[in-house]
Amino acid sequence: MLIDTHAHLDSPKFDSDREEVIERAREAGIDAIVNIGFNRETIPTTMALAEKYPFIYAAVGWHPTDAIDMRLEEDLAWIESLCSHPKVVAIGEIGLDYYWDTSPKDVQHTVFREQIRLAKRMKKPIVIHNRDAHEDVVRLLREEGASEVGGIMHCFSGSWETAKLCLDMNFYISFGGPVTFKNARVPKEVLAKVPDDRLLIETDAPYLAPHPHRGKRNESSFVRLVAESAAEIKGISVEEIAKLTTENSRRCLGLTR
Repeated sequence: MLIDTHAHLDSPKFDSDREEVIERAREAGIDAIVNIGFNRETIPTTMALAEKYPFIYAAVGWHPTDAIDMRLEEDLAWIESLCSHPKVVAIGEIGLDYYWDTSPKDVQHTVFREQIRLAKRMKKPIVIHNRDAHEDVVRLLREEGASEVGGIMHCFSGSWETAKLCLDMNFYISFGGPVTFKNARVPKEVLAKVPDDRLLIETDAPYLAPHPHRGKRNESSFVRLVAESAAEIKGISVEEIAKLTTENSRRCLGLTR
């Protein structure tokens, strides 16, 4: 059994065949999927999926690229109200994104800090989006005491030095499709060093499809390809990777199934 710790199955890219995509995931041995609601549009559709399927869980939060659109007090209260839902297992994806110039850095920082504080109040782990912002992500996590709740460094792309800082703050390191790419030297090196009890895998479907589907639509069943690459990098069997990443996912997110 495998767990896809990060997916966007509510994306319009799945509107024509969502049921079939979810069924393929089950047939591929995917035991649970965490779907991510990250703004005003996707939080409701994520909650609908989690309520429809027993094996789909939800993370809800505000993405940094949408930070400029957040009505801070109102939307934080909304996220807080959803944290009592039995299928909501984390706050995310939250963080910083310096690649897409859609929200000013100071706005991103405020939204990020407030959601970390909310997670601490609600005692929920956080799912971190970090694009081209390694230093500031680590700094804000440290300043806000995020180690109190920990969580997941989603689709990790940083160095081993950054990974160590995150591990020290009680975070799990998650890898997706890019680690399967032939030229992905740094992610492979980092994955090899991540302790077995802190390793997670994901798809980020419909984005970042693994080899040999690179450039095409990703889906949760493809998490098995990430598991196969992780097993090769670690020098252990796919069955061992499946067992340890599933145990890690359940421990990190408090999954009950």
